Amino acid sequence: MTTKQRAYLKSLAMTMEPIFQVGKSSMTPGLTQAISEALEARELIKISVLNNCADDPRELAEILSQRTRSQVVQVIGKKIVLYREGKDNKKKILLPL
Repeated sequence: MTTKQRAYLKSLAMTMEPIFQVGKSSMTPGLTQAISEALEARELIKISVLNNCADDPRELAEILSQRTRSQVVQVIGKKIVLYREGKDNKKKILLPL
């Protein structure tokens, strides 16, 4: 992913609300599966890491990206933004070249 593409995805994520929250139980297989399904449907998602989660958000982002085969767009504070290119051409986010 180029820096231009990453900047574009960051701008799209600015207005998004987090659709998942990682709490004290941290990463569960069910959460990973749900995030993967959301990436399939939306391509770009935002995840919030709650204060009661003991794990580092950057580490969580790396683990999630590996398990869901996605890319980490950004980690700011306790917010994680992930992107995975979808297969449906009608729903695709068109990235700049």
